Amino acid sequence: MMRQIPNTLTALRLLAAPVLAAFLLYGYQMYAFVVFAFAGFTDLADGFLAKKFDLTTQVGRYLDPAADKLLMLAAFLALAATHQAPLWLMIVVIGRDVAIVVAIFAARLLDLPLRIEPLPIGKLCTAVQVAYVALILLLMALRIEAPRSAEGAALITAAITVASWLAYGDLWLKAFAARYRTAA
Repeated sequence: MMRQIPNTLTALRLLAAPVLAAFLLYGYQMYAFVVFAFAGFTDLADGFLAKKFDLTTQVGRYLDPAADKLLMLAAFLALAATHQAPLWLMIVVIGRDVAIVVAIFAARLLDLPLRIEPLPIGKLCTAVQVAYVALILLLMALRIEAPRSAEGAALITAAITVASWLAYGDLWLKAFAARYRTAA
């Protein structure tokens, strides 16, 4: 029973993603902020419990990052759809994640020696994206018009996202080169 608590928290985060998007699309900004904060809490709690009490499961290893990605996908899609975040930023964020998933599948298909582990720049990227979404949602919830600094936050988020994208791309290219160097 205890072993499933982190996975249950992750499942709640999966369910939070469409709820967050719906609240944003229908103009319930305060509820959207609360759902995002709740999802953030479940992410911290499931990670803490899994590590502290050795409750990590194989399902959780895949489900946790999927829940994180789905939540951010829902947030950026809904924020862009409601003109609260720039469309170009949504494209950069989603483009990076799609590229990483495609690279992982391609590596598996090509039998490339690609170790799939989070890079420090990837963790920074996630933290910056979460902070950006939290900032925008908080401003919306408090009915404060986004200041010019929000544009700067979007640019910083995009720059770190692109840097992360390039770092993961570099890993994939090195794995590709190593595979075909040993085959020759």
